[in-house]
Amino acid sequence: MMKFFQHQQAPFFFQRVGGIALLMFAWLIIACGSGPQQLPANAVPAFSHVFTIVLENEEYETIVGNKQAPYFNSLVSTYALATQYYAITHPSLPNYLALTGGDTFGLSDDCTTCFQHASNLADQIEASGRTWKAYMESMPSPCYAGNSPDGLYVQKHNPFLYYDDIRLNTRRCTSHVVPFTQLATDVADNHLPNYVWITPNMCNDMHECALASGDSWLSQVVPGILRSTAFTQGGVLFITFDEGKTKAGCCSNAAGGQVATLVISPHIKKGWRSNKPETHYSLLRTIEEMWRLPPLGNAGQSEAMTEYFTNSAAKQEPGMQVS
Repeated sequence: MMKFFQHQQAPFFFQRVGGIALLMFAWLIIACGSGPQQLPANAVPAFSHVFTIVLENEEYETIVGNKQAPYFNSLVSTYALATQYYAITHPSLPNYLALTGGDTFGLSDDCTTCFQHASNLADQIEASGRTWKAYMESMPSPCYAGNSPDGLYVQKHNPFLYYDDIRLNTRRCTSHVVPFTQLATDVADNHLPNYVWITPNMCNDMHECALASGDSWLSQVVPGILRSTAFTQGGVLFITFDEGKTKAGCCSNAAGGQVATLVISPHIKKGWRSNKPETHYSLLRTIEEMWRLPPLGNAGQSEAMTEYFTNSAAKQEPGMQVS
């Protein structure tokens, strides 16, 4: 019986169907093992590390193409640029809260005691098992409250101090909200957190000093980030401005001026310029999407900035490639 079973010839129809099935199975094996797989066109890559640098008070047209900012514009040429990106409002503080909390919380000034009992990006990052740290230039000491005596560090540019669950937890605050000098140590020790927030001081963020000063600062800081293991092995850097100097806006919830925003990564479409209307809420949503975090506040009504990344190339987003 076994011998008969081994040599019994199947009808031609079943031979053919079986052959086709084997061919399809072999094709699937080859396709699945032929290299890195594309994520869905709508997806943001799951970067291991995110860097965010927030500069100050420049409209798009005053920085892009300006000869006083050669380094910034070299990044524009090399990486990707949001050409229709808008801050949320004026003045500074509500924009910083929008970037980290998905809301301005009804604030319309740079208050120093308007603390918020609200969920924030840092909470989400920790809940996901990842790490974060905010590096504040000219901050006198970790978790420092108020403005520095020399005026170079100002609390309004440090959103994390405004969240009760960070500020009131001394251990959490002092280990996560630190002076900028700690960054060089963490880079050298290859001990950068998953999320890195950087606030330059009032001169280097272009708020009080000339564009050239801020551009020079970027030329000294950004190369170190781009050489770090955290960046080269799965990192992305966003450079944006908190607000412009006009009330230009978009998207029904932004009127803080048109600001230049750079997307820098080995995995972006180099030279890409996006014409898609985007805001600080879009940037927050992008970070949440890449780590599958629930959107905070107005980020939930904003689209992630997917069009900059190579795995989104199949989706035709508004924009143009610059050769």
